[in-house]
Amino acid sequence: MADIKESKRSDLAAFLRTRRERITPEMVRLAPGPRRRTPGLRREEVAQLAGVGVTWYTWLEQGRPINASTQVLDSIARTLRLDNAEWQHLYRLAGHSTDVPNDASTCVTPQLQAILDQISPMPACLVNSRSDVLAWNPAYAALFPEVVGAPDGERNTLWQSCMTPLACVLVNRDKELARAVAVFRGAYSRHADDPCWRDFVRRLSRESPEFARLWARQDVAEPGPREKTFKHAEMGRLRFSTASFNSSAAPETRMVVYTPMDDVSREAVARLMSR
Repeated sequence: MADIKESKRSDLAAFLRTRRERITPEMVRLAPGPRRRTPGLRREEVAQLAGVGVTWYTWLEQGRPINASTQVLDSIARTLRLDNAEWQHLYRLAGHSTDVPNDASTCVTPQLQAILDQISPMPACLVNSRSDVLAWNPAYAALFPEVVGAPDGERNTLWQSCMTPLACVLVNRDKELARAVAVFRGAYSRHADDPCWRDFVRRLSRESPEFARLWARQDVAEPGPREKTFKHAEMGRLRFSTASFNSSAAPETRMVVYTPMDDVSREAVARLMSR
């Protein structure tokens, strides 16, 4: 039995190395940088994009006897752009028998993506419990281009709210950000043993004193409907009501729909989309 586990760890290490070597920096919007001695991404780049610790990912590639949760494997699989067969293989090598969802590269079924597209011009996206944006429609992309244009490790509404100057900013940002952190903490309690989640908190606490201060308050909340007013750099004041719908097809994900509350907001989204 020990020999079998050791063999699987060795196979997992080799598999991850080969998948990493086929991803170029340009594919994940990283600068090529100085001449690389090996093809593909570096280990630290994969770790950063996947939101896991560099040392921990290095141990995984070295075949060390460590346990990887399905959430961590999912983040790594998305970063390495594994197809469904490769995703299944990764699970089995890591000792998990649970099958991954269809269309696992985004945790989105074709039906969910179709719904997102059909409700445009109402901005809508699919997010997981960590606030990673997994899918979106054209209206959402037009309203929040910085979010959808971010690399995989930072395509996260909480990260973007804390770290990136957005064209569309909440008027009552301080109150809404505090609530977003509280919602995140409510989900974090279910994943506190997951190194992917812990590393995300460490990274954001280190980079954003504002997040660190709100995280230390220990506030907890559940996601729910909101009325949000934004100040857009070009379109001015925009008002939306938001509603969240849980997805049974992708556990711990929800569809968030932004409904314009007046004609000005509705027409502004249409103008942004026309560009």
